[in-house]
Amino acid sequence: MDMSLGALWVSMSTAAKGIVIVMIIMSIYSIWVMIERFITFNQAKNQSLKLLGALSNVLTKGDYQQAIDITKKYKQSHLAKVISAGLLEFEAARRDKRYTDPEVAVEAARQGMDRTAMITVAELKENLGVLATIGATAPFVGLFGTVIGIMHAFGKMATSGGGIASVSAGIAEALLTTAFGLFVAIPAVWAYNYFQNRVDRFTVEMSNSGSEMSIYLLKEAGTHGNSSVA
Repeated sequence: MDMSLGALWVSMSTAAKGIVIVMIIMSIYSIWVMIERFITFNQAKNQSLKLLGALSNVLTKGDYQQAIDITKKYKQSHLAKVISAGLLEFEAARRDKRYTDPEVAVEAARQGMDRTAMITVAELKENLGVLATIGATAPFVGLFGTVIGIMHAFGKMATSGGGIASVSAGIAEALLTTAFGLFVAIPAVWAYNYFQNRVDRFTVEMSNSGSEMSIYLLKEAGTHGNSSVA
């Protein structure tokens, strides 16, 4: 009997074909998520490296508006979003005549950076849940196909009166759907863990940048506060 993929597809039951089609869709969707997240994360990393180099001299001069303008050029950078939020809140609070304590502006900046960091983490995790879901469910979808294939094999055995030739197609169908389920699930689980680790690193980077900006702004606020008192 011909055991090629084409012959197996022709011999498959309608239910088994439907399961294979579902797993193909799951595989295509997971591959799209992998490519999209990989590009997004690489852009975030590369733009963040460029951002830090561009901001170093500007922040040393205390030119906050220019620093804000620079962060707007790196829209894909996770650090740009956090730093921009901190600088905007700091400038807004410092210009508000109701607040005379310079530490109020620093606290506003810190809270702004914390909020933005949480939002950015949620954005970075976008579609990662799809990979987790596909990785968890694809083996069970394949197992369901296995059950269908075994039922198909026993059905043929009942009608033909037995013999390995009569059930070989059904058994091959069952094994094929099992293998297909694993083929879809394993890359999805691997990719999910990989991207989750990258999100964790980005989270640490945003936390560190937020802390460094808070310390910097606190020093700046203290310097301006002392000069104004003098």
